[in-house]
Amino acid sequence: MSAEVKSTTKTTPISITPSAMEQLKRLRNELGVNEEHHLRIGVRGGGCSGFEYQLGFDLAESDDQKFTVGDELVLMKPGHALYLLGMEIDWATGLENRGFTFNNPNAKDTCGCGTSFSA
Repeated sequence: MSAEVKSTTKTTPISITPSAMEQLKRLRNELGVNEEHHLRIGVRGGGCSGFEYQLGFDLAESDDQKFTVGDELVLMKPGHALYLLGMEIDWATGLENRGFTFNNPNAKDTCGCGTSFSA
């Protein structure tokens, strides 16, 4: 009788570049965000293209999906993964654009500011 071995691979729905992670850590320290608050990523209706990205620190709620990117625990509502799966969060430091950028393969259209999209 042989034992069956099952393995599962759990991938995170989003990725965060090292430069964006560095800025998140800087913000956490500057704002004095305590360890009970984690990075929340989501979407909400609004913006010039239909949806806006949400990025902030928040307490975990019972219905949150939780995953780890680097050493950061990330929170996301289950319905938001549909819009964010495969997205990369980066940090831009160019002359025309400075701040977090969202490279989302699910976005059919994005606005000029890069913080809203349509799906």
